[in-house]
Amino acid sequence: MSGNRGVSYEGPGKVEVRETAYPDYELKDGPGVNPANVGRKLPHAAILKSVATNICGSDQHMVRGRTTAPTGLILGHEITGEVVDTGPGVEFIKTGDLVSVPFNISCGRCRNCKEGKTGVCENVNPDRPGSAYGYVDMGGWVGGQAEYVLVPYADWNLLKFPDKDQAMEKILDLAMLSDIFPTGYHGCVSAGVGPGSTVYIAGAGPVGLAAACSAFLLGAAVVIVGDLNKERLEQARSFGCETVNVAEGDPKDQIEQILGVPEVDCAVDAVGFEARGHGEDAQREQPASVLNTVMDVTRAGGALGIPGLYVTGDPGAADEAAKRGSLSIQIGLGWAKSLSFVTGQCPVMRYHRQLMQAILHDRVQIAKAVNATPISLDEAPRGYQEFDKGAARKYVIDPHGMLAAA
Repeated sequence: MSGNRGVSYEGPGKVEVRETAYPDYELKDGPGVNPANVGRKLPHAAILKSVATNICGSDQHMVRGRTTAPTGLILGHEITGEVVDTGPGVEFIKTGDLVSVPFNISCGRCRNCKEGKTGVCENVNPDRPGSAYGYVDMGGWVGGQAEYVLVPYADWNLLKFPDKDQAMEKILDLAMLSDIFPTGYHGCVSAGVGPGSTVYIAGAGPVGLAAACSAFLLGAAVVIVGDLNKERLEQARSFGCETVNVAEGDPKDQIEQILGVPEVDCAVDAVGFEARGHGEDAQREQPASVLNTVMDVTRAGGALGIPGLYVTGDPGAADEAAKRGSLSIQIGLGWAKSLSFVTGQCPVMRYHRQLMQAILHDRVQIAKAVNATPISLDEAPRGYQEFDKGAARKYVIDPHGMLAAA
């Protein structure tokens, strides 16, 4: 049995790399593990050597102390790896396969999985439908910001890259398939982005940039990205986006300057519950501000994709209602405009094979769009700090030095 090290949440504002258990084919007790999951046998699982495991904005919500995540939780739900062992129930995935891991953990057996709703699998999390690696209230599955990680229901969950050598040549792009690329794409598909669309994307973090890249892939005519971080807005402009700095005022006015009209066909919220206000309120948290803005700027009869994370419990919220996930949303505005909304986890498996093909056949350069930046496992705490400060980068942890060699 090998050793293992992983990135552990050690309390608000603190992560550290520490020794952790090598994966086993049984779910053990530990930080955040639901008691009903303890002792669960996993003959259908595979053990992966992590090749690339990314830092996500959703991880930052926990690290900032904005969730009820327990200390000692091994973080990480964006995983690309090499299979090093399989359980006796694994039939098709083989040792040596290079694979992408959807961040949603799903069984492939329940009603939701069979309907393609893998973000709300009914069998992997006793707390509620839906699960993910290394995340609060998601059943306690150990995270993948580690040297080795266990993936349950391996035949169902894992996307095998068809040619290992070709995949390693594009590994930074392929590392985005576990979450942010499908999530951004899902936001755009949900919003109805298509050829000739005008699109507003709130947020120029990695998911927002992935959504912008996806909008172009879907044929959008104009993609406008809003944020208050100048470096991230510059990154959006680097691949053809128009931008609005929400610190300078209402996005609607700036959209009109770009398009000649104060509305877009489609909008995507890639910010979530830690949203800030606009204009003079740009330094104050207003958790409903982005939701209200995307309703305001989208044409009547349009649609909104909402991949930005919203939670049922936020201990760091400014008011009691927001601590319970209750926000001051102008639902009357959305109703009056007959807007459609799609929220929740992206069902990664709905998109990842097609997006893999787009990467392998040079139809998209997602790593360049999000400024993917490899770092070592030991550099992960620094990556978290810099990302929290607004670095216009997508940090990709390289636990075994395999990205440097690619």
